[in-house]
Amino acid sequence: MDFKLELVVVPVSDVDRAKEFYADKVGFTVDVDHRAGDSFRVVQLSPPGSACSIAIGSGMSQAAPGTTKGLHLIVTDIEAARAELVGRGVDAGEPFHFGENGQAAGIDPGRRDYATFLSFDDPDGNGWLVQEVRRTDPSSRPATES
Repeated sequence: MDFKLELVVVPVSDVDRAKEFYADKVGFTVDVDHRAGDSFRVVQLSPPGSACSIAIGSGMSQAAPGTTKGLHLIVTDIEAARAELVGRGVDAGEPFHFGENGQAAGIDPGRRDYATFLSFDDPDGNGWLVQEVRRTDPSSRPATES
């Protein structure tokens, strides 16, 4: 049986500001924007090409805004992804990788899958990583390395 991740709640302080950031700057598609009275609102947004979405809103989480860290987006070209994000107004960091001595600036010298990252935060400080996976089917997982 498959157990597919459908939705991740991202706590925000200002739903409209976060919706604008994720839709207009990051390029997510707005799937749903639903209100139930004055105390509940859910906005579901999906990254391009992703089967998993995020939900932002009010009255749906007790987590403090800005406390979600380490969400990953997978791309096939990290340089193109950074250029797109920066062009849309996102303060995306420079690419980095992990070498023998820990985190190092720049793209992984061997351009290995899952080895190069960049980061950005939403307006509340929720932290995202963009990870490069260059093979044609990023949904398949690599064999375990020994």
